[in-house]
Amino acid sequence: MSNLKAVTNEDFEQSVIQADTPVLVDFYADWCGPCKTQTPILSELAQEFDGRVSFAKVDIDVEGNKDLAVKYGVMSVPTLIIFSNGEVKETMVGVTSKSKLQKKLEQLL
Repeated sequence: MSNLKAVTNEDFEQSVIQADTPVLVDFYADWCGPCKTQTPILSELAQEFDGRVSFAKVDIDVEGNKDLAVKYGVMSVPTLIIFSNGEVKETMVGVTSKSKLQKKLEQLL
């Protein structure tokens, strides 16, 4: 999971909004079973898209991160949000398949 960068409210702006590449952000919680299913898929994609797309994760249970979840309308986890040029391009709620994510990311590149 080292290719999924943990991001907090403090560094979200720099790591996601100001990023030079598209960023897929995984809003998750440690207690979330489906989140544990999503993580290996994201790890594989992070390797496949290395250098072209960045991957980040936001733990919604960390104090400051709750503000991020509210700001981006995260109501359940996992929620995946793809940012490009500082803007939300796609939001997916629930476990999302590798093939669907590949298609969404390829469309942005």
